[in-house]
Amino acid sequence: MIIILKQNAAQESIDRLRSVLDKHDVKINEITGAHKNIMGLVGDTSHIDIESLMAQDCVENVQRVQEPYKNANRKFHPEDTVIDCGNVKIGNGSLQIIAGPCSVESEEQIITTAVAVKEAGATMLRGGAFKPRTSPYSFQGLREKGIELLIKARSITGLPIVTEIMSAADIDLFADIDVIQVGARNMQNFELLKALGRVNKPVLLKRGLANTIEELLMSAEYIMSEGNQQVILCERGIRTFETMTRNTFDVSAIPLIKQKSHLPVCADPSHAGGLTSLIEPLSLAAIVAGADALEIEVHNDPRSALSDGGQQLTPARFAEVMEKIKAAAGFMGRSIV
Repeated sequence: MIIILKQNAAQESIDRLRSVLDKHDVKINEITGAHKNIMGLVGDTSHIDIESLMAQDCVENVQRVQEPYKNANRKFHPEDTVIDCGNVKIGNGSLQIIAGPCSVESEEQIITTAVAVKEAGATMLRGGAFKPRTSPYSFQGLREKGIELLIKARSITGLPIVTEIMSAADIDLFADIDVIQVGARNMQNFELLKALGRVNKPVLLKRGLANTIEELLMSAEYIMSEGNQQVILCERGIRTFETMTRNTFDVSAIPLIKQKSHLPVCADPSHAGGLTSLIEPLSLAAIVAGADALEIEVHNDPRSALSDGGQQLTPARFAEVMEKIKAAAGFMGRSIV
């Protein structure tokens, strides 16, 4: 349920309304916006009489929300949420570029790639320290050592770092990470999501391979319901009948999510297509669709990569793609800062 307050409503009247609501077993989220102030009620509101609320002096309107997600719902929070990720912000109208290798493989590899992507214009560094792989025999990541190397790369480049978590048991290892990523396979790992909801750190939540947009928003709700409101949603392609690409990039999900939710949206063209030749056009499509950030895989030597070499750009090719990205962002009136 949403209660829209009248502009310039007296504080005394608002306090009376709050006292009425305190008698019901609901959580009150108060949102102060540029044009309207809102009280969002989370919980069972079926027993609350709308007419009695409308009788309060400070109330302009009352609406019942049918969607099961509340904290992530734009109706509860009309203005866009801006996430502070180290020294950059996602969701403030700018375009952030998160670039780096699929897996952290060595100090030389991650440092070389980090320096290259920064020189090309990337604003954040990605790299997998823990890697979920389909085969148990594939490279699983350097784990703690990978995190140490990412932190070293940040100290050299100044780029905030994004890396994936696979287990709630490892949360303490991510204390110095700027953004914790939840991969597609863990989008509905609800115990992990709840644990991340108790961490004061941005979470980049990827859409599952076969999950709906509502299911993605409900997964964000798991995090937010525990107190952490710093969630970035990521469209990374879904599994369909098509076999010529790794996944099918659902570009329509970007504007649709932004209509439904106030949370920023990232797009991952590398996983969406699975082919380096598709990264540029999919990136441009995502920008025009309104993505707040792009996550692009870049490796200093993709041919020798220990994972996903076929979808990782070389630094030289990434620099070329970045020129097109900058042009598209400029055309849309956006900056990369």
